Amino acid sequence: MKEVLKKSGWVDILVSVAFAIIGIFMIVKTDLALKVISYILGGIFIVIGVIKGIDYFLSKGKYDFYNYDLIYGIIAIIIGIVTICCSGLIESMLRIMIAIWIIYSGLVRLSLSLKLHTAKINMWNVSLVLSIIMIIGGLYMIFQSGALVLTIGIIMLIYSIIDLIESAIFVKYVDKLL
Repeated sequence: MKEVLKKSGWVDILVSVAFAIIGIFMIVKTDLALKVISYILGGIFIVIGVIKGIDYFLSKGKYDFYNYDLIYGIIAIIIGIVTICCSGLIESMLRIMIAIWIIYSGLVRLSLSLKLHTAKINMWNVSLVLSIIMIIGGLYMIFQSGALVLTIGIIMLIYSIIDLIESAIFVKYVDKLL
């Protein structure tokens, strides 16, 4: 169990590093970041749509009444095209999705800080403050509809730094939590 928790902590650290890289990219190349994200997401949906369509015809799904791969494929392709063409919409959706992720992570970290307090680990109060900052940052992103890509990048970078600290605390003290 301890090894599973440590692996989970290391995965959290890797996710935080990825968020930091994306955040830095969004800060440094604000205009380009939105287009790149839109093109990547759109491309992923289009590829998924094409694969679903091919799967439908290769598996002879046209004779299976419960095989909707062709419909899923067409919908995925349409979503991909819209994603590529509507980068402003993507900014709003991306902002909300990232905000929800940050709030979720903050709530998980809040729970962890309470467990650290129960285990009488001195770092619980640092963990508590950082988790509250994460939750406030996520709420700010949701309610600030005019948040620019730059603001999102800064918040993502701050989040990733806080999450790295939280994950390092978790990995260090995982033995005492069991």
